[in-house]
Amino acid sequence: MSLIALGVTGGISAYKAVEVCRGLQQHGHDVVAVMTHSAERFIGPVTFEAITGRQVITSQWTPGSNADIEHVAIADAIALLLVAPCTANAIGKFAHGIADDFLSSLYLATRAPCLLAPAMNSNMLAHPAVEENLRALVARGVHVVDPGDGYLACGWVGKGRLAEPADIVDAAVALLSRTDSASPPGAAPPSALRALRVVVTAGPTYEDIDPVRYLGNRSSGRMGFALAAEAMRRGATVTLVAGPTSLEPPTVGEVVRVRSAAEMHAAVLDAAATADVVVMAAAVADYTPTEPAEHKVPKTSGSLTLTLQRTRDILADLAELPSRASAAGPLLVGFAAETGDVVARATDKRTRKGIELIVANDVSRPDAGFDVETNAVTLIDAEGERFVPLQSKEGVAQAILDRVEYLLSERSARIS
Repeated sequence: MSLIALGVTGGISAYKAVEVCRGLQQHGHDVVAVMTHSAERFIGPVTFEAITGRQVITSQWTPGSNADIEHVAIADAIALLLVAPCTANAIGKFAHGIADDFLSSLYLATRAPCLLAPAMNSNMLAHPAVEENLRALVARGVHVVDPGDGYLACGWVGKGRLAEPADIVDAAVALLSRTDSASPPGAAPPSALRALRVVVTAGPTYEDIDPVRYLGNRSSGRMGFALAAEAMRRGATVTLVAGPTSLEPPTVGEVVRVRSAAEMHAAVLDAAATADVVVMAAAVADYTPTEPAEHKVPKTSGSLTLTLQRTRDILADLAELPSRASAAGPLLVGFAAETGDVVARATDKRTRKGIELIVANDVSRPDAGFDVETNAVTLIDAEGERFVPLQSKEGVAQAILDRVEYLLSERSARIS
């Protein structure tokens, strides 16, 4: 059993923190609630006191609370700091090291993992200041449960509502299971991705024909986004290079937006210079118009001929990085989106490009591949093939990164 500090800040969804608390207890964990003064305007401390069986901490100025410098004592005792809901105000304090109440002081004092579940108005969530604060926290190793889409208390409909309590509990339990030396007996070992730099690409590329038209594909970016989010959950520092997609990217260390294959090539090669793992999940165009028209090409009664040229092969160029000649180079994961002889084509692609792992994807299936929420793939490496059955793309991302972790450990063993 672990002791978890449940921070509750001032938002209408504060009442849902009661469900989060119950869920953590059902998993066998002990909970101490830490409430801000604003949170007390939405729900009373006595509720959490009755559920947790512990005194609820609402102020660092409560008489007697400084006998043991309580925020420091709790900081040492907890295995996880979970803040749900986490307001824009709390996020800003954490990002800038402001310690003006018990919760913000606890955040600075503890060395336990920190998990935030943001909840706020859609415009607040999308404000550059909030986005920058979240990116800064994530870059420092803070974990985030992305808010959901739906009806908000302010009457708006959009992204910003607190994630479902069950999802927050699952994220907390998963994070606790990856705690290294502080893990309880029987917990999973720490992830091999912890503290590593991982680059993930996602989505399509658009190759302009003229200012209006382009060549593209049906990639939604879901698979790459799921991989980036899972790598973050495992403790990696993640750079996500995303092509044009309508989906909101997960909260990771850095998101680089690109449009064309050439832009993606430049962004990936730049990020790969300091990367430990590169996962090329994006559907990058193989061809691009040789000379895009400066103005819209007018419609005529005849046919139109486009001259296309090959784009630069990002995976092949990554495989040729000088650092790849030694163990310092990044481990490379490619994707092969095929519609026939899927495994054979993917196996050949892995061999030709000289990469460690390739993910074979039959995109002719209506329930897998592009623009759907499920996937079924075959993982191919030097040891053979492993089929991952149809499931959510989040589940597939876990299977892929499990294999990446295995390959990293094998490479490490060979070096040592």
